[in-house]
Amino acid sequence: MNCWIEGSADTDFSIYNIPFGIFSAEGYSKRIGIAIGDQIMDLKVAAILGIFDEMNLSVTLWEEDTLNKFISLGKKVTSRVRWIIQKELSDDNSILRTSDQLLIPMADAQMHMPVHVGDYTDFYSSIEHATNLGKMFRDPDNALLPNWRHLPVGYHGRASSIVVSGTDIHRPKGQTKPPEGNPVFGPTKRLDFELEMGFIVGKNTNLGDSIPVNDAEDYIFGMVIFNDWSARDIQKWEYVPLGPFLGKSFASSISPWVVTLDALDSYRVPSPKQEPTVLPYLQYNGDRNFDIALEVSITPEGGNENVVSRSNFKYMYWNMSQQLAHHTVNGCNVNVGDMMASGTISGKDENSYGSMLEIASAGKNPLTLDDGSTRVFINDGDTVTMRASSIKDGHRVGFGEVTGKVLPAK
Repeated sequence: MNCWIEGSADTDFSIYNIPFGIFSAEGYSKRIGIAIGDQIMDLKVAAILGIFDEMNLSVTLWEEDTLNKFISLGKKVTSRVRWIIQKELSDDNSILRTSDQLLIPMADAQMHMPVHVGDYTDFYSSIEHATNLGKMFRDPDNALLPNWRHLPVGYHGRASSIVVSGTDIHRPKGQTKPPEGNPVFGPTKRLDFELEMGFIVGKNTNLGDSIPVNDAEDYIFGMVIFNDWSARDIQKWEYVPLGPFLGKSFASSISPWVVTLDALDSYRVPSPKQEPTVLPYLQYNGDRNFDIALEVSITPEGGNENVVSRSNFKYMYWNMSQQLAHHTVNGCNVNVGDMMASGTISGKDENSYGSMLEIASAGKNPLTLDDGSTRVFINDGDTVTMRASSIKDGHRVGFGEVTGKVLPAK
């Protein structure tokens, strides 16, 4: 496919992508658009021009301020919409070319949360990350807990504090426990990022129903980059016996464009071998991992961007289908817009670790930035940026980026 929008081929948002999001701009209320190159296509304008007439979709659908209603129409509709857009963008005679209101430069638009997130679950599915932390805090010879290779470990997180890229993050406060003495209260001294990917549920289920692992992708609309901000010292003191709470719930940041599973289909790769063999309800057919290159950078206030990690989503031990199958095997219902995060994605070597906790070895090996300053965790004024993209056969499908600047505690 060749797109008539100049310069789009070499961007994250090529014609092979067509991700959906919610934007606003001067003269434009919140509405649904797609990203193409460095432009946003207003789908309300596209609908008025008639490209979706065969589908009998109301123009008001594209005026929704979240994607939830659109997603709930099902993949038979959403995949068709994406195909029509691709067809029109590769047709030099498309009616879309007659409108001067169709495209809005990304630089002139504001992005918003793409979905209303009713529930959020965070998993712990990278064996490299889990092993690194197990060696650091438990037993170097038995790093993984007994259940880790048998099920995708996860916990129910806080949906209300998931924010879109560009939202500033205030340093959280809470209780921490010094090595000696009683607990103290104050701002975290160990603010960290966690490099993750998130997926968005695309179909409702009923209470009591379970999603079979081989049907799970029918229930996944698409994916975003996910920064699961963490206050490591607060988390360490609070997590026993019930798990993460205030050390996680203060904020998580997501990229604004939702990349569909349709767009990622060409980037499937085999999953890591799982040993021992998992229980039958977690056994799946086909390739369920995706080759998505990941990058994390830190930009000090007034300074240059420093890339601190390069990893890949393909390393995930537990894939999205297994996560969703396990999540619902007890009859837990899920709803359109629910978000599931992968857990920190670390690779095979120290250049691919997905958190400062690993990169700086819990403070033992400070990271030096190009201005000579050092980091063991994230400082006030730092901006953390994550990027993700897949390239194959000269075709690129990317997620853009998710950024967040850390402000002092309120």
